[in-house]
Formats: sequence, structure tokens, C-alpha cells
Amino acid sequence: GLALEVIHTPGHTPGSICVKVGNIIFTGDALFNGGIGRTDFSYGDEKLLLKSIRERLLDFSDDTIIYPGHGPHSTIGEEKRTNPFLS
Repeated sequence: GLALEVIHTPGHTPGSICVKVGNIIFTGDALFNGGIGRTDFSYGDEKLLLKSIRERLLDFSDDTIIYPGHGPHSTIGEEKRTNPFLS
């Protein structure tokens, strides 16, 4: 009975996705609490990852909870205010 929204967020890898369920986004290796995913692999692209985050994730409401693939959870609002990669 859950509706899942798949959000294409390339940059960490070409096919990276995030999954939104209600007011929660599972951001995998795209957006972390205070960081972003690695882009130093041959297929990574930091500019594309930042574009994906800004254009496809940061438009959600500030109270949207993010659960990254590693580390503690956060919110879209907290990342807008404090994430050094997004300033």
C-alpha cells in the first residue's frame, strides 16, 4: 500500500536514484548528513551530482527527512543550511 517515487540523481554513478516514500527520501550515496557521495571514480561526476541534488532533491520541503546510505539521517532543510557542498 505504499507509493514509491523514484528520483534519478546521477553523479555518484550514472544510474543513481533516490527513493521517496511519503515525507522520507532514501538518498543512498547522493546526499549525506553534511556531505555528498563520492565522485572520484571513473564514472563519477561531481558537477552532475550537485546539479541532481539541487534540482531534484532540494525542492522538497525543508521538513523532508533524508536517510542516506551511510551515517545519520537529516532533513532537506538542515542540509540546505549546513551542508558545505551546497553553499
